[in-house]
Amino acid sequence: MVREQGSGYTWGVPGPKCHLIELERPTLFSMKVFHPFRLDAANHCLWQGEVRVSLAPKAFDVLRYLVEHADRLVTQEEILEALWPQTYVNPEVVKKYVLGIRKVLGDQTDKPAFIATFPRRGYRFIAPIVDEAKMPFKGVASKSTRIGILGREVELAKMGSCLDQTIGGARQTIFITGEPGIGKTTIVQAFLEQASQASVLVAHGQCLEHYGSAEPYLPVLDGFSRLLRSAGAAQALDLLRHQAPMWLAQMPSVIPQSELDKLQSQVAGSSRERMLREMVGAIESLTSLSPLLLVLEDLHWSDYSTLDLVSYLARRGDPARLMIVGTYRPVDVILNDHPLKSVKRELQAHNLCHEIPLEYLAEDAVTQYLAARFPRNQFPGSLRRTIYQRTEGNPLFMVTLLEYLCDEKMIVEDQGIWTLRVDLAEVEHGVPGNLRQLIEKQIERLSPDERTVLEAASVAGMECSSVAIAAGLDKPTEWVEKHCEELARRHRFLSPAWLVELPEGTLTPRQRFIHVLYREVPYRLIAPRLRAQIHQRIAERSEQIYGNRKCEIAAELAMHYEQSRDWPRALEHLLQAAENAAARSAHHEAIDLANRGLETLKFHAQAVDCSKQEMKLRVILIASMMAIKGFASAEVEKVNACGRDLFWRHGPSQELFYMLWSLNFYQQFSGELQQSLEVSYQLLQLAEELKDGGLIKEAHRSIGAVLVMLGRCSEALEHLEKGIALCAAHNDERDRIFVGFDSKVMLECFAALALLDLGYPDQSAEKAAAALALARELNHAQTLVVAGHVSAQLHHLRGEASLAYERAKEAMELADEYGLTVWKTYGLIELGWAVAELGNPQDGIEKMERGLADYEMTGGKLRSPYFLGLLADQLEKAGRVEEGLLAIAKALDIAERTGEGYTLSELHRIKGELFMKSGELNHSAKNAPRLTALSQARACFVDALAIAQQQGARSWGLRATLSMHRLDMMLGNPNHARLAEVYASFTEGYETADLRQARAVLEIAPPESIASNTGDRRSRRGL
Repeated sequence: MVREQGSGYTWGVPGPKCHLIELERPTLFSMKVFHPFRLDAANHCLWQGEVRVSLAPKAFDVLRYLVEHADRLVTQEEILEALWPQTYVNPEVVKKYVLGIRKVLGDQTDKPAFIATFPRRGYRFIAPIVDEAKMPFKGVASKSTRIGILGREVELAKMGSCLDQTIGGARQTIFITGEPGIGKTTIVQAFLEQASQASVLVAHGQCLEHYGSAEPYLPVLDGFSRLLRSAGAAQALDLLRHQAPMWLAQMPSVIPQSELDKLQSQVAGSSRERMLREMVGAIESLTSLSPLLLVLEDLHWSDYSTLDLVSYLARRGDPARLMIVGTYRPVDVILNDHPLKSVKRELQAHNLCHEIPLEYLAEDAVTQYLAARFPRNQFPGSLRRTIYQRTEGNPLFMVTLLEYLCDEKMIVEDQGIWTLRVDLAEVEHGVPGNLRQLIEKQIERLSPDERTVLEAASVAGMECSSVAIAAGLDKPTEWVEKHCEELARRHRFLSPAWLVELPEGTLTPRQRFIHVLYREVPYRLIAPRLRAQIHQRIAERSEQIYGNRKCEIAAELAMHYEQSRDWPRALEHLLQAAENAAARSAHHEAIDLANRGLETLKFHAQAVDCSKQEMKLRVILIASMMAIKGFASAEVEKVNACGRDLFWRHGPSQELFYMLWSLNFYQQFSGELQQSLEVSYQLLQLAEELKDGGLIKEAHRSIGAVLVMLGRCSEALEHLEKGIALCAAHNDERDRIFVGFDSKVMLECFAALALLDLGYPDQSAEKAAAALALARELNHAQTLVVAGHVSAQLHHLRGEASLAYERAKEAMELADEYGLTVWKTYGLIELGWAVAELGNPQDGIEKMERGLADYEMTGGKLRSPYFLGLLADQLEKAGRVEEGLLAIAKALDIAERTGEGYTLSELHRIKGELFMKSGELNHSAKNAPRLTALSQARACFVDALAIAQQQGARSWGLRATLSMHRLDMMLGNPNHARLAEVYASFTEGYETADLRQARAVLEIAPPESIASNTGDRRSRRGL
């Protein structure tokens, strides 16, 4: 039969706790054989003949330690010190594991064949052991695998070729595709058996079917938890501490509670980008130790976050000894419009993956299989054709059909000879017409008790513990275990059991369906009412087992309660699951879970706290949609508007604050700055009413940011400084979950913009540098990108093109790496200005135009006037006056409609420079167009000076004064006194480009042309 790898449920319930990655460590420890078992250290499992008999990770480690030290007595204290270093563990735990190992081995305490107990002293492994490496070579694949890969030799050779390239340092990604039962799992298992000869790390996992969204990344977390709980994992644990603390913080079973609490407080609300970057870094570090195979089966059931990781790993350009192998059903992907379709298409477009489609077997393969499965058979030649026609070459159907014929005694063995005992016509007419019907026939042959256990197991999940099944049936665990053994041994619905440890320390057998169809068929045969009861009991027992850790399995609990129609508890766990997803920045999953919660509310409308839960769900939904769709997305506003009445009706709350915050952010990016300011003041009022210092800080940031954009920088600075003062006392992480940025970094950034506007360039530079340093320390992608943009803009305004280029390039590349579309457009525009300023105007202007077009497509208007001003500035310098005037006209029009005033003075100045450039192009002093252009330039400079004076914007005022001075010099009547007065108003920043230029002009100006009232100040400023 086709066998699949086990999953990593913590106690056997379905849903998101599916096992996706089971990391295996490199080792020189070859297989140890003690008949009839083989200890496979490389793959961390135990074999009995050709059947894998997996143990819980710690149980396996205990057995392995005893086998490795079989020449002597091993004390309990030695085992504890070796397997649980620097951790207190009750010595009784060792006894429990040894009892469990004995059960798997069939060993007896009074007459041991494998493990002898020496009371109060310890244990000794007594069975004869043979090192398989010293045995005669038997080939790479086991007998069962060699039979299973008949007809797949070409595909297996392709996979081997990819592995050779991986070992050479070229990362590979391949997808094995085909319909159910086509043999995807079998060829993967055969490949892994061959790969085990090459001393590679193997990370093998499987996605499982679930109802709705699984909790993001939990399959990966389960796999790494298993690794880190195993013996000798100290190096891997240290690696995650340094490179992937955010992942480690979500593995409560592998680190002490004190360390867990500290990590969780440090990484709460970290972004999707950081999740990906940390795991990619950890995986690539592992590949420096050994080549790594990352095998993910049934990707048509994968969650968005898992696909993000696959895509990110595949797209990395750095060399790595990494090979990703994914299997999936193409029809399922197409019919469900699964995101795997676009991920694979994108990778194929860049030649970053290969596809190996599995077709039906040819008739010759059926002949080979019959010969291998039934040696010395005397079957009629027409049996091969009958089997092939009935199964159409589907491997699983073929194997299952032949097993069915054996069970029905139609095929029998007598003295080593296999024969067909019935007429061929009975085979043709007496077996089901398809695989599902065949499985139903097999179920009909079970006893009533066996069928009951099988159906309950199908509710528990693809992988299920005896405790879960017993809970679903309200039966004793021992009774369930007995029937599970029969379902595995006689009927081959389940794999042989292995022991697992539940959260409270209990050891229980766990088993797995040998194929997903063997779970699907009995599940659909259960009466709906009985099925709901089993779901309910499993969920209730799950909550008891997990206790205060039940939030870890929130998505699967929600699924069970949804299926049992227990809407209050389904809603509770859907909300928790959505919060879990949002905290990990898994926004697709958060959106799906929040929408499921809102749908559940329709069945649970009378609950007392229903409104509170609905608000929380809507807050998560809005924040996640904003992260995916963009800040100015109409879809975000639509969702926001749908629940606005509810938020107001419920009164002051954190949820109302975050609803208003999202509305405020939408208004900012949509260019509705006055409305945004009104909402920002509402935020402050609400935060003060709630007496929440963290929200008060956020409200001051919001007010300050909007005031900066409106050009009211003095008022803005007051609010920003108040917000900065609150940061030390209120350094929580809510802002990164719901707001998307670190508050202190943003407060410092906007304070830097305000200070530059007001004429304090040195203080502005200090603020910007502090913000950028903190953003780098936090390693929060979106915060770092925005800090980089602000830094680039400040360098532009200070006339530092090279530094502006560096910051813009860094921010744009980071935004591109993490898919932050809006911020990528910002970077492209800023980079274009710097490129043009540094001597390549054509390339720079093209970049700016492309960035502006991309930004406009997002619906955003915030900062558009500033960006258009940058473009107009470079068009003026390139002599493209008409194009520049069109750009500046558009900028001024948007500024008038949105109220954005931060660079309004600068826009009028640039417009004047364009007119002045037009005048310069007309050389005749008395040329009418020239005089008109210069007159228009003067009018623009006058407007710029008036706006700067009104706003108290000394930096813009200095720029406008310098432009006016150049115009006056052109006309022969320079006003040095006006420039000297503006220069004298500055108290810092004398090495910035504008102040250096002003100083150079004044140093050569005739002394009598500078008014006496500025002379003393001028001398003090280094003139």
